[in-house]
Amino acid sequence: MMRVPRLFIDMPLIVGETINLPPDKVNHISRVLRMQIGGPIKLIDDSGLEYQSKIIGIDRKSVQIKIEESSSKKNESPLVINLCLAVAKGKHMDFSIQKAVELGVKNIIPVISEFSNVRMQGGREHNKLTHWKNIIISATEQCGRNHLTTIEKPMSFVECLGLETSNTRLILHPESEQSMSNINLLENDLTLFIGSEGGFSDVEIDKAQESGCVAINLGPRTLRTETAVICAVSNAQQLWGDLN
Repeated sequence: MMRVPRLFIDMPLIVGETINLPPDKVNHISRVLRMQIGGPIKLIDDSGLEYQSKIIGIDRKSVQIKIEESSSKKNESPLVINLCLAVAKGKHMDFSIQKAVELGVKNIIPVISEFSNVRMQGGREHNKLTHWKNIIISATEQCGRNHLTTIEKPMSFVECLGLETSNTRLILHPESEQSMSNINLLENDLTLFIGSEGGFSDVEIDKAQESGCVAINLGPRTLRTETAVICAVSNAQQLWGDLN
């Protein structure tokens, strides 16, 4: 049985209405999936609802969708995770963002750290942000969430430390002797700082601890950035969230 495709539509959806899919979605439905009139499709609009719909018209340039009913899915984690993720190169950052969405992270804050070897000047910041938002949309469609993970504009490590986020703030540091399981979580709200390929510098670790962050490690092995994201977020969801 074919899995019913899910699409994010950047507009409010209303049961009973008929809409035309945006051009980028048309190509996916008509040419990639080769769907036909009458085919089922699910739409999401970041409202928390999922809309059961069907195709009522389709050709190479347009797809018309009839929205038939809506339903809510309670699959958002009760744990609010703010992921302060040091910007890593290309595919490493993309993969980290994708898996963070799948694992239920609520907010992502890209951080320019001392060891972030990525330029973000001029139009590159806008292009990167657009690219990351598209990754979030694609991951949300795939994993079944009905809310999009938010992503902020990239900021410096010091700026990120100054944000009012969670009362519990953890920073990954391989030399720490503290593990996540020993942390007393406050208010089911967590901020995680995860470094890029080179981790965080000693100066950054000191500044983080001075600002109230607790340094933790993820075990005896050195992990790549994207592996650390999966491991840290999974641990947090198992300890305090909804990952069984």
